[in-house]
Amino acid sequence: MRIFKFGGASVKDADGVKNIVKVLQEVGYDNTLVVVSAMGKMTNAMEAIVDAYFENKSELAGAVQAVVDYHQIILGDLFSNKQHGVYKKVKTLFDEVDGFLVWNKSPDYNFVYDQIVGYGELVSTTIISEYLQEVGVKNNWLDVRNFIKTDNNYRDTAVDWASTQEKVSHGVDRNVLNITQGFLASDKNNFTTTLGREGSDYTAAIFAYCLNANSVTIWKDVPGVLNADPRYFKETQLLNNISYREAIELAFYGASVIHPKTLQPLQRKEIPLHVKSFINPKNEGTIVGKGVGIEPKVPCFIVKKNQVLMKLSSLDFSFIVEDSISELFKMFHEYKMKVDLIQNSAISFSVCVDNKFGRLEELLNNLKSRFKVVYKEDVSLYTIRHFDAKAIESLLNGHEVLLEQRGNETVQFVIK
Repeated sequence: MRIFKFGGASVKDADGVKNIVKVLQEVGYDNTLVVVSAMGKMTNAMEAIVDAYFENKSELAGAVQAVVDYHQIILGDLFSNKQHGVYKKVKTLFDEVDGFLVWNKSPDYNFVYDQIVGYGELVSTTIISEYLQEVGVKNNWLDVRNFIKTDNNYRDTAVDWASTQEKVSHGVDRNVLNITQGFLASDKNNFTTTLGREGSDYTAAIFAYCLNANSVTIWKDVPGVLNADPRYFKETQLLNNISYREAIELAFYGASVIHPKTLQPLQRKEIPLHVKSFINPKNEGTIVGKGVGIEPKVPCFIVKKNQVLMKLSSLDFSFIVEDSISELFKMFHEYKMKVDLIQNSAISFSVCVDNKFGRLEELLNNLKSRFKVVYKEDVSLYTIRHFDAKAIESLLNGHEVLLEQRGNETVQFVIK
């Protein structure tokens, strides 16, 4: 059994869908399960629907129509027969979105988010499955929500592995090509849940673990895992081989090619992860597996944008020690702040956090009653693994460094 995952960039238009067929024909698709993300930037577009629902109802109809129109263009390019059954299936899915927006009574943003945003994946996989059938590639369309079960911590759920294992083992036909959605799951009440942004890679790993797959392949618009994100760094280099341990380190610090949760289930069963180009599918790409370090061993650059740097100090000049730090981390957890860097001295504690749930103001109001707080928003956290002097010099290049932290293998800078 092989698991393939195609991200949004690979299916952003009709040509992308046609290219999936080309890739499958080139590399084969026997005993294969394919996980697909929403098309292009549709997750962002679905998020805009949720935001309009809560913040500006006058924009809601337009936000929904923009998503419908985007997919209608792709449908028209793929299916010349307007009576094709795919049109009805896609309309039914969008009718479900409209219905939920009418009957929903929950004021919980995270719950509503999970019920709405996942339709990007449901629509994309429906279109792709139907197109594969159209060109003679038989496949089963699977609703991933019937297989991956989670708790109800909406937008950041934990997998119920026992239930998921049972449903995957008994519900997936290993002898055919299966098409399913990334990012989505469901709770015990069958409400839709999501695995966190970029969670489609994790979906692939969950299926691989439960099916004892031979491999997972993530198909990207880059040649494999690079030592830096080409969106932010001009010169990048392909990493041919990475150990699980090294890949987990890179993911922990924020490398965007591999989702942080993806590697853990793969490592437990020593399932190799391939990261390859959907443009050149026969190229080797990167293999993540059992081994030592990385090859070639070069500095790896990672950047996290839109961070918040806070410096906290005690109001009475008392030490910030175990009890204070414990209290702080409870608050970070309560307000869903992801901590990316910490540094402390006798009477101060600096922390760089990701405010992805938008609860910074609430947190600050709580902190200011107990600590003196100085903070900066919109800072960037840069990490260099396997750094050297040249790598540091090329990164800093006159930038203002707000915080620096070094270890034997890793250096981090918070930069404004």
